[in-house]
Amino acid sequence: MTEQKQGPLLRPGERLDDLQRNGYRIIQDPGRFCFGMDAVLLSGFASRGVKPGDRVLDLGTGTGILPILLAARTEASHLTGLEIQPESVDMARRSVALNGLNGRITVTEGDIREAGKYFAAASFDVVTCNPPYMPGRHGLPNPSAPKAIARHEVLCTFADAAAAAAGLLRTGGSFFLVHRPFRLAEILVTLSRCKLEPKRMRLVYPYADREPNLVLLQAIRGANPRLTIEKPLIIFQRQGVYTNEICEEYGY
Repeated sequence: MTEQKQGPLLRPGERLDDLQRNGYRIIQDPGRFCFGMDAVLLSGFASRGVKPGDRVLDLGTGTGILPILLAARTEASHLTGLEIQPESVDMARRSVALNGLNGRITVTEGDIREAGKYFAAASFDVVTCNPPYMPGRHGLPNPSAPKAIARHEVLCTFADAAAAAAGLLRTGGSFFLVHRPFRLAEILVTLSRCKLEPKRMRLVYPYADREPNLVLLQAIRGANPRLTIEKPLIIFQRQGVYTNEICEEYGY
């Protein structure tokens, strides 16, 4: 649900979106980038691995959608978002304030590749990431545009994100991510090289008779090899009609 009225925390062109969780809302700018279903699915997948009192870091948080959803869905003691784009940081901080979450969520401006400069090693129980899916910047008319940065590996690669997660997670801590299945082989190899052992995977299908278009993964720092493949997650029963699981689990 979208609220089109401008409030005191909104800049020109921005809007407020209702997150259907705890009355929380988020500030977004359609001209830059708006979160999608993948972020919502990742919040549900990760929430099962966040224990009461955990410290959570979201790499490349954008406008703060993951920390805000996880604040609603879990009993994490504190959530931090790391984001390189100043305009997105500003929107995320205003959304945190709007929802009264300043004491629970912190948004830090910075580069994933330099995450070790902002946070102590092994200082988080959980790290989440909804990284750019497309490799490189080939064919991009404007690689510095916010949408290009969100969708393409312009400012960091998946290997950069995995290395950051490995350095900031405690032993036994979990790295949760969403990505595209066409890069799954590369992702699994990269995680293993970073000592982040893939432990749980779920493929997401738009319809039961289509190919999967997303993959949800949990990797654990320093764990022994053993990967569990969960049952498929189907988004739509038919065009425009969500499955019961999507309606019940994610509030659509």
